Amino acid sequence: MPKKAAEKAKGPLQMSDLAKIAGVSESTVSRALADHPTVAQATRVRIKALASELGYRINPIARSLRAGRSGVIAVVVPLQHDRSGHLTDPFMMTMLTYLADELTSRGYSMLLSKAVQESGTWLDATLAQSIAEGLVIIGQSHEHEAINAAAERGAPLVAWGAQMPGQAYPCVGSDNHAGGLIATRHLIRQGRRRIAFLGDERLPEVAHRYAGYREALATAGIDDDPRRHLRAPFDADEAYRAFRGLLAQDVPLDGVVAASDVIAISAIRALNDRGVRVPQDVSVVGYDDVPLAQYTHPALTTVRQDLKRGAELLTLSLIERLNGGDPRPAPIEPSLVIRESA
Repeated sequence: MPKKAAEKAKGPLQMSDLAKIAGVSESTVSRALADHPTVAQATRVRIKALASELGYRINPIARSLRAGRSGVIAVVVPLQHDRSGHLTDPFMMTMLTYLADELTSRGYSMLLSKAVQESGTWLDATLAQSIAEGLVIIGQSHEHEAINAAAERGAPLVAWGAQMPGQAYPCVGSDNHAGGLIATRHLIRQGRRRIAFLGDERLPEVAHRYAGYREALATAGIDDDPRRHLRAPFDADEAYRAFRGLLAQDVPLDGVVAASDVIAISAIRALNDRGVRVPQDVSVVGYDDVPLAQYTHPALTTVRQDLKRGAELLTLSLIERLNGGDPRPAPIEPSLVIRESA
């Protein structure tokens, strides 16, 4: 009898068809197949056996949508500070790889996009125009206030970046101040006293690294010469050109603290072009410890961020947020990886 009834159904067997054949409601079928204790065990066994006999399979997407879930997390990279920026940056690629692994291991799919609009409504639009349950933001760009406002309106989101005053959203990231401090102290211990900082301090994470750099100089009694501060962008070619411009001004320097490994590698290239030896004449320290750092020539000394741990904390924090919690993860402690460049 069940097979004959199933044959009368047009197309793939639906839950409504199974419910009619079993003589119960769709909700009972749904709960029985999910092994819900509110359905009597005998009924659960009967409906599961019937589903197996008729070849009924649950549509996971439909089930998620009925439960108010899509299983999708939107990952957005704000690039308002650099509209031409690419997601091929080594830091970004490393972080996105770890994040995709973490989300997948917890049953989520990742929807990736970048935001270049200056209007703060891009966050709401991202959530409204997609089926994403929540949002992971990689980097704050100049959008801290917009992210804060969205969080205060109840948007389920978490960000990778710096801890900011009055922050309403959970944020995962390194202790960037400590990172700038240990990079600069390392150069000072090597006897370097004319140390340049390369990075745009108008961005929250870089601002904290710059503050650590300045604190290390002040503690050592070293003059903080503004000529040795360059707002180098994260793009490799642009950073290279910017640092070449600084070198052309013959600003005395014997050390470089870069806000990223890409900037540091670009600086080494510019120094090599001028016949300046690294590390003999100028020592260079990067930031991030991307996989490429150990293969440069010379191999790059850098401040390591544990991006794998960062991706894990971002995922766990967002899940906690989606479940109604208020996650407040502690900053990840950076460490210095000493190689050949400093």
